[in-house]
Amino acid sequence: MIERLVHGLVPRKHHLQLKDASGHLHWEQCITQDGFEAPYTITYHRHAPHRQVPAPTTHGFAAPRVPASAEQPLRKRHFLSQHLPASPQGPLDARVPLLFNADVTLSVLKPGADDAVYFVNGDGDDLFYVHEGGGTLRTLLGDVPFREGDYVFVPRGLLHRFLLTPGLSQWWLSIECRGGLHVPKQWRNGVGQLRMDAPYCHRDFRKPDFKGPLDEGLRELVVKRGDGFHGFTVAEAPLDVVGWDGTVYPWAFHILDFQPRVGLTHLPPTWHGTFAARGALICSFVPRPVDFHPEAIPCPYPHSSVDVDEFLFYCKGNFTSRRGVGPGSMSFHPAGIPHGPHPGAYEASIGHKATNELAVMLDCALPLTLTAAAAALEDPKYHGSFMP
Repeated sequence: MIERLVHGLVPRKHHLQLKDASGHLHWEQCITQDGFEAPYTITYHRHAPHRQVPAPTTHGFAAPRVPASAEQPLRKRHFLSQHLPASPQGPLDARVPLLFNADVTLSVLKPGADDAVYFVNGDGDDLFYVHEGGGTLRTLLGDVPFREGDYVFVPRGLLHRFLLTPGLSQWWLSIECRGGLHVPKQWRNGVGQLRMDAPYCHRDFRKPDFKGPLDEGLRELVVKRGDGFHGFTVAEAPLDVVGWDGTVYPWAFHILDFQPRVGLTHLPPTWHGTFAARGALICSFVPRPVDFHPEAIPCPYPHSSVDVDEFLFYCKGNFTSRRGVGPGSMSFHPAGIPHGPHPGAYEASIGHKATNELAVMLDCALPLTLTAAAAALEDPKYHGSFMP
């Protein structure tokens, strides 16, 4: 994803024997993307990693579905994830899908316990934004500690579980990317390195801390595929990796490490593009100076997004273009009708020198569909709130 890493014991070339001092032969596992055409990581295990026994499971979250009888007329919408109750369960079970299309599923989760099993998402890469809370992402490739304000990335197919920091309330946004997640191509140079004018650098991404084989006593594995959850048991500890080498691995990135751009006049959201997925651009709006032309209007102008649906998760700060929103609010502005600031915000922004807003935004190429859970969290007065 970002750069090649190597940890622990690996042979001098891939697909060669790796034996320990006693002569024990380790098992090589290739974690590949796009068949064998894209980035990959190779892990080396003490035991065969492909021997699973099917078993029943009660773990997993509800698949995103269109409500059977609900019409979804074209509206500007506001969802109050503040009203979603906390769950006593782990992140695997606490996720609540709210909006989805064939490329992404947007969910909110408020987990209250560690994951009790290992999980592999076979449907897509997972990107979490940690609105509140913190903990450790434990994976085959090592641990990734995370905290409030972090993006946490879990590649498709990577065995993992989340451990939560005791005493912290947890509130996360989840973005499941069915076509993968990557750094936008405009931020890379010809050899894949992050450009010097990119809005972040390699040092901003916190990579896994690998310490070698670990046995937590867990032998249950849950795999998500086709929005179904499939249980397995394994005979040996899955975290038996002695070394690995590759470019597919988890990481954490703090939203305030994103370096915002400022222009003479208002810059379009693409300048805030942080990560890209098939059919989606993920943007970070962070505190920054605003437009500095003497006649600038800092507030975003009304615009017609004729090709994309816009989703915005409000984190903190003063959202000058909106009223009635707060931390945890989620706005959804579909393609086809213009959207813009609330009455009075456009004019009132003149003369402002900075904004302290913090938000995560997605522009999605395919129409987003509401789930029944989203409808239950909707503010029905939002569309009408744009009338003077």
